[in-house]
Amino acid sequence: MNTTPATPTGLDGPAADPNYAKNLQRATLAASIGSALEYFDFALYGLATALIFNVLFFPQADPAMATVAAFATFGVGFVARPFGGLFFGMLGDRLGRKLVLIITIMLMGGASTLIGVLPTYETAGMWAPALLVLLRLLQGFGAGAEQAGATVLMAEYAPPARRGFFSALPFIGIQAGTLLAAVVFSLLTMLPEEALMTWGWRVPFLASFALIILAVLIRAKLEETPTFVEMEKRDQVSEHPLRELFRNGLPGVLVGIGLRMGENGGSYMFQGLALSFFVTVVGPEADKGLLTWGVTIGSLIGVFTVPFAGALSDRYGRRIIYRFGAVFMLAYSIPAWWALTLGNHALAIAVIAVGIGVAVCTMLGPQCAMLPELFGSRHRYLGVAMARELSAVLAGGLAGVLGAYLIAITDANWLVLGLYMAALAAITVASTFLVPETLRRDLTRTDDAVKISSVEAGDDVWLAGSQGAGASVVTAHTSFTAERTVSAGEKH
Repeated sequence: MNTTPATPTGLDGPAADPNYAKNLQRATLAASIGSALEYFDFALYGLATALIFNVLFFPQADPAMATVAAFATFGVGFVARPFGGLFFGMLGDRLGRKLVLIITIMLMGGASTLIGVLPTYETAGMWAPALLVLLRLLQGFGAGAEQAGATVLMAEYAPPARRGFFSALPFIGIQAGTLLAAVVFSLLTMLPEEALMTWGWRVPFLASFALIILAVLIRAKLEETPTFVEMEKRDQVSEHPLRELFRNGLPGVLVGIGLRMGENGGSYMFQGLALSFFVTVVGPEADKGLLTWGVTIGSLIGVFTVPFAGALSDRYGRRIIYRFGAVFMLAYSIPAWWALTLGNHALAIAVIAVGIGVAVCTMLGPQCAMLPELFGSRHRYLGVAMARELSAVLAGGLAGVLGAYLIAITDANWLVLGLYMAALAAITVASTFLVPETLRRDLTRTDDAVKISSVEAGDDVWLAGSQGAGASVVTAHTSFTAERTVSAGEKH
């Protein structure tokens, strides 16, 4: 059922509220800090996986397999994320966005802090990797709804005409968190080897506790999103968001997963796997600390790329900007991994920086608004969480362990890894042709942007090739969902 109010939330409603600007700023800050903490922890864990955890938490009889095992614990966190997204996503659609965001930041950050006090394999034997896996599971369970919640929060707070830009602002926190992790880790590698391996690596995990406190204090003062408030007024809050998602939202989840394969998989391949690959190829001469500056510079570029791409999507549409980033990564994949084999540190840094700062972040910019726009208001939190976290398992989580395994069994064959990344990017390119243009969609609508039958379609437009009398009623098609209630004379 389409439910489009005469004055959509976020256009005239909140804008007329004198507290709207203050709440928008507070929402941006609350979402940004959460994003920074999540990606600080995950980027730090990825860097430590390739260079520290493989040595400290696993037996060293076979160093290559120890690295594979370390990346497996990295992947375990991704396995837990869909379950966290499912659990907290349902709560977010039933109880509101604010409460869930407070819970998830405490769970995710608490698990990350405890990693800093774990015993190593040398002192605790197999208990060390077991405890690492447990905390990684808890970290992933909390993170499974954290980013989805931040995405939904900002999309529902932002004014429709600039939703792409405002929704992208908290994702500067992603780059800030990744940047901070890379800088911290680069500084840590300057410590003597013994100091780094005994106490140095623990410091940044313990320090994340300060970010938890700050994030909780800010989120406690945050008001609920205008969209959810409007839903409560209309008595539209779903009691069974999972049932509704299975009934109507699965096409949006599948398209969302496809959109994320290149962005998420490419991000984690450049952040962690590229470092491990370079060290394997170059050998003892590889400068681990110097190489992490590729992630640092890439994240710094992303601080500007993400909001710029989001703003461009407000002007030209979500799909075209997203597609540009995906095509760039597709073309970049094979030459990037070949360049890493040359053993030149400066070139390797540039390859990683461009991969993260341009290829990944150009997709991330429009994604911030696009994923929430794909789903109806009654199961939006859950839909975004499932699209994000299932793709995180298939792309980011699998990229680490499968990539490490491919490095081990192919003797670090660059072409195999380049083709792997290109395949992820190709899936995303194809997905941009299946998603509707969601620019300025009214987020109080209860229907999804991606449909599964003409009965649901309403004012939908069939995908190319599905027109005609023979078209099946189960053929996926898209909703022309641009916001209707705009100022007179404005064209889409």
